[in-house]
Amino acid sequence: MIHIDLNCDLGESFGNYKINDEQIMPHITSANIACGFHAGDPFVIYETVKLAKQYNLSIGAHPSFPDLLGFGRREMNFSEEEIYKLVLYQIRAHYSVCKVNRVEIRHLKPHGALYNMATTNLKLALAITKAMKDFDSSLILYGLANSKLIEAAIEMNIPFSS
Repeated sequence: MIHIDLNCDLGESFGNYKINDEQIMPHITSANIACGFHAGDPFVIYETVKLAKQYNLSIGAHPSFPDLLGFGRREMNFSEEEIYKLVLYQIRAHYSVCKVNRVEIRHLKPHGALYNMATTNLKLALAITKAMKDFDSSLILYGLANSKLIEAAIEMNIPFSS
């Protein structure tokens, strides 16, 4: 049986910059919700999770480099240990919002430059997948088919979707 997931990045409003995420929610099945480093803030994350629950969407964390000014699209140099900590921190923040709204995080999809760099850099991809596995080994990694990110998921024995 084939399952098609209509996935979208959401929760990317920040401060005075507003996006109406609710308009797209009836048309998708899963949402990657920004964790505050490239977009989103505590208020936006909370409201987006609440809306995603209302629309019965599968909810995922959407971690990134700490790059609000560049919307997470600028490459940044961090050690594998630092990437691990950045990703784990964002998952935990996202988890707390999901927990109080009584929903689960089901997947993780890195954002922007973090995602793009992890498609070709195995060490970076392994740091991301290690953070996922250490937090919750049942989280599904969303990644580019045949990339280092998927290779890392296989190596770390975590579920993935490409």
